[in-house]
Amino acid sequence: MTRDAEPVAYDARPEGPLGGARDVAPPALRVAGVSKTFRPRDGRDPFTALSDVSLDVSDNTFVSILGPSGCGKTTLLRMMNGLLAPDNGEVLLGGKPPRPGPDVGFVFQSFRLLPWRTIRGNVELGLEETGLSRAERRERALRYLALVGLSRFAESYPHELSGGMKQRVALARALAPEPSVLLMDEPFASLDAQTRELMQMELLRLWERRRGVVVFVTHSVDEAIVLSDRIVLMRSHPGRIAEVLDVDLPRPRWDTDVHTRREFVELRHYLWEQIKAMVLASAEPGLFGSGDAPG
Repeated sequence: MTRDAEPVAYDARPEGPLGGARDVAPPALRVAGVSKTFRPRDGRDPFTALSDVSLDVSDNTFVSILGPSGCGKTTLLRMMNGLLAPDNGEVLLGGKPPRPGPDVGFVFQSFRLLPWRTIRGNVELGLEETGLSRAERRERALRYLALVGLSRFAESYPHELSGGMKQRVALARALAPEPSVLLMDEPFASLDAQTRELMQMELLRLWERRRGVVVFVTHSVDEAIVLSDRIVLMRSHPGRIAEVLDVDLPRPRWDTDVHTRREFVELRHYLWEQIKAMVLASAEPGLFGSGDAPG
């Protein structure tokens, strides 16, 4: 038996381009009534990953998609990149269907660096469809490696770098084509806790310089709050949007600790209680003993 998550005290402030009509500018990214069902070829039952998902993202907005496993976060992100087509509804980027290319940057959880290419060569890989000359690609790659603090490693190879440095290369590669939308699928999940926080601050610093749209998928409540202007909270079975919340914290955030602010603490408590209720509602009876939340 399942039940909806019980509400707890927090002002969700749903107005805005994802949840209402605060901004009048047309959205940079629109998802309208999107559904997606996967039909395995091995005879297993079809699985509905997303059902009737709609949201608008204004330009120069950092949005995190947060929710329990199986709520369709990655499926939604891949539709935004044009890697998956919805069964119903539409996804529009600048008023047009998205397609893989330099207009949309994608940062994966795994680094996906080519081991036989130098660090500069890996960043240049993302520029090969932009029409830039070889000299222009080299200059652009070096410029973005400088932005992520890796200039002196430009001629090194991936195996010579730490995990955090490899993720910086992946970020530089995604940013170098200067896309209007940057999609990030749990890019820091494989990093240790300290490196993860440093990468969060690095991402914030870079985004403050160039802005644009960022859609960031994460399982971490803290990460979503620290990074975002808005958080899209999703529920599963099937994946759909539960609510959208504004993050009422001042920017910039890379040079201050926001974790102790009242707004952070209240929003973190609210989001955790919502996710905990979702997980408990869909769990097998007795999975968490007497009903305690998962740790």
